[in-house]
Amino acid sequence: MITVLIVDDQPLQRLGFRMLLESNPDTEVVGEAGTGTEAVRRVTDLHPDVVLMDVRMPGMDGIEATRRIIEAGGRTRILMLTTFDLDEYAHQALRAGASGFLLKDAHPEELLAGIRAVAAGDAVIAPALTRRLLDAFAQHLPVPATGAAPDDPRLAALTDREREILVAIGRGWTNGEIAERLVLSESTVKTHVGRVLAKVGARDRVQAVIFAYDLGLARPS
Repeated sequence: MITVLIVDDQPLQRLGFRMLLESNPDTEVVGEAGTGTEAVRRVTDLHPDVVLMDVRMPGMDGIEATRRIIEAGGRTRILMLTTFDLDEYAHQALRAGASGFLLKDAHPEELLAGIRAVAAGDAVIAPALTRRLLDAFAQHLPVPATGAAPDDPRLAALTDREREILVAIGRGWTNGEIAERLVLSESTVKTHVGRVLAKVGARDRVQAVIFAYDLGLARPS
């Protein structure tokens, strides 16, 4: 059973999510919150597996609430909910530690699949979609100096192959695509990806894409 905390300042929106999740046999709503401050407190009390986190709320917004929840070091993972007019916040949300995000009007099947993916420790957004999404936010990303990537100690910890894998992740390649293009087995790629995530301190694949973009290893197409 996946326990979920719903965070949204609109009561009707929370009710809609609750009705969907309570009709699903493998999700349980353990609580609701209408502000970021309340969300942080309720996560401390309830320890949900997943938080459905709205971006824009009065007082502390969803991004800051996400940052505080992640910094607390618990096992709770964050699935950010946004609308098209709030997409400019997506990069900040992912940097704050969210494992991905969905649009509020996503189909019920998408939302449930996203919750399951996050609870299992995966990123919600498919690598290729993440790439297209970050391409749209190019103007919000730091512009690296021309030439080699910054001398980040996390990069120094990577082997040549692992750095190659990181670049591929940043380009939005799936494990199958990486295996085909680098002539490796998918199981080997999966092992490399796991090591890359651990060495760069990325919680999931989405965070690795952010890392690659920030260092200029991957740029908009």
